[in-house]
Amino acid sequence: MKRIPTVARVLPLAAAGIATAAHAVGDLPGGPAVRQLNLPVGVTKISEDQHLLHSGMLITCTVIFVAVFAVMFYSIWKHRKSKGYQAANFHESVFVEIAWTVIPFLIVIVMALTATRTLVAQKDTSNADLTIKATGYQWKWGYDYLNGEGAGLGFVSTLLPAHRELSNNGAKGQIPDNYLLEVDNPLVVPVDKKIRIITTANDVIHAFAVPQFGIKQDAIPGFVRDTWFRAEKTGDYYGQCQELCGKEHAYMPIHVKVVSAADYTAWVTDQQKKAAAKQDDPNKVWTLADMLPRGEKVYTANCAVCHQANGKGGGPIKPLDGSAKVTDADHTVQIHVLLNGQNNNTMPSWKQLSDTDLAAVATYTKNSWSNKTGQLVQPSEVLAQRNK
Repeated sequence: MKRIPTVARVLPLAAAGIATAAHAVGDLPGGPAVRQLNLPVGVTKISEDQHLLHSGMLITCTVIFVAVFAVMFYSIWKHRKSKGYQAANFHESVFVEIAWTVIPFLIVIVMALTATRTLVAQKDTSNADLTIKATGYQWKWGYDYLNGEGAGLGFVSTLLPAHRELSNNGAKGQIPDNYLLEVDNPLVVPVDKKIRIITTANDVIHAFAVPQFGIKQDAIPGFVRDTWFRAEKTGDYYGQCQELCGKEHAYMPIHVKVVSAADYTAWVTDQQKKAAAKQDDPNKVWTLADMLPRGEKVYTANCAVCHQANGKGGGPIKPLDGSAKVTDADHTVQIHVLLNGQNNNTMPSWKQLSDTDLAAVATYTKNSWSNKTGQLVQPSEVLAQRNK
């Protein structure tokens, strides 16, 4: 039997693999695109200017590179020694020296002026219609609407558990186009309004970046920085943390939903109603039956990504099932961990959650899997520890 060369057998498999990968995901209207090489044109004036600047300077530098090396290599080849040419022996040429000084100077000045104009515009965060604080946590974003319509709203935005589960299983099967970019609570803003984003962080350095808006701003613990954008089109736009912030860095997406003014007003009204409904009295005494369903929701939304739905954890993530700290009859032990984190923020602080939510998730973990303790944590216990 004739033996098929190894290369001939491998190539069809590689082609099939590439074809499968090519169909695995598609372009996202809000970016990024498959095989995207250049900066996106984006949906803000700043991002359009950045794209024009980048393209213009790339073309300028390429033309200069080609022209200089073309003249150099032509001269070397045309006047080579084997054809009888002798090296010229001359000194000084006023015209040439002026030309090679003035022309690059003018090119640099033009490039600097255009870049400076865009850079100054990027830093002008004055007269914003809406101000939102974005706080980076390992590994999620917290959004607080400070000024403008919707002031007072606040929520945490985390990667959808379904996407994390896909990643844990090797990203097999049907992969959505917004793989590892979809979150539970996107940042919602109105179209054609100036949005100022104030960035900070709770633990390590993160970076808030959305390429379609042309913004990237570091979020540093103990400091505040700001940036802004004015989206000119409605839609869903995506970004990611752009500072290596820990082992879950890849699971910290940014999802911004730009909506019409009317839709934004409706969203604000709906969120305010939900916020009012969540304003639990920290002194309310809950029953175990009422607390467990709420605790399960809080655990699924915030904890299951690391500790797994079965509470077994994995790798450096410690299991909650059978944990002495979870089952301890002294509730302050677990509450302290929830409020302050532990192990150098491997377990981050969750103090941004309400007293009732923290009491609910503590109660849920104390009564799930093999932790059948029958213990009930009340919000007043969390409030007492929070105020210490």
